[in-house]
Amino acid sequence: MATAIHGPRDCRVLTYNVHSCRGTDGRLSPERIAAVIAAARPDIVALQELDVGRARTGGLDQAHAIARSLGMAVHFHPALRIEQEHYGDAILSALPLRLVKAGPLPGPTHRGPWYEPRGALWVSVDLGGGVELQVVNTHLGLLSRERLMQAEALLGEDWLGHPPCGGKPVVLLGDFNAVPRSRTYGRLGGRLRDAQCALPSHRPRPTYPARWPLLRIDHVFLGGAVEVRGVEVPNGPLERAASDHLPVVADLRVGGGPCTAQG
Repeated sequence: MATAIHGPRDCRVLTYNVHSCRGTDGRLSPERIAAVIAAARPDIVALQELDVGRARTGGLDQAHAIARSLGMAVHFHPALRIEQEHYGDAILSALPLRLVKAGPLPGPTHRGPWYEPRGALWVSVDLGGGVELQVVNTHLGLLSRERLMQAEALLGEDWLGHPPCGGKPVVLLGDFNAVPRSRTYGRLGGRLRDAQCALPSHRPRPTYPARWPLLRIDHVFLGGAVEVRGVEVPNGPLERAASDHLPVVADLRVGGGPCTAQG
């Protein structure tokens, strides 16, 4: 029986650490975050540092509030739970999406007061025509050894090395707290492709801090039959005010099967 070969599909992805929707001016505004996202017109959105039911941000479910504003469905994973208060990451899209996995990432054995639990969220997005894109959103830790441990977990059999993901078009994106010269970036970049480095015409742009961006720590990594058609880091007045990070936006062409992952 012959294997079906599906034609490629285009999509735009965005990753954005929203800093609990509190901007660099101190103002709390999920509406402003939604406006930044809407201006970029993405098909798939990965958000980090969302508050859900937290007293410090008025008890709002930020994930669903932003999704409603954009007319998108949402999957949210709370990396941190304090009784009824949640804090974590989300993936939003108006395209059909199916939750594959959500769970914690490993952390250090000795955990001081600075420690924050980390996790990842994996959905499969139906781009139409029989083409699916595996999307994994994450927010890695603050310590170098912690980030490296978490990167290894993401590349392992529980996540990107898992049979439903291996060899398929995949995007791993989020706030990695890792600059390009770091060991964590090197480990991920050895297996996946950095969207900001994929186009000769594009000079990679830093994403943090938003007002005076110096560090490139928010990334879009690609595996399998995914081609970068365009990439940008929006840096207008709205983006510089809405969060302490800038978003990364990538236009992708996603091939159908079969394909082989790099690495």
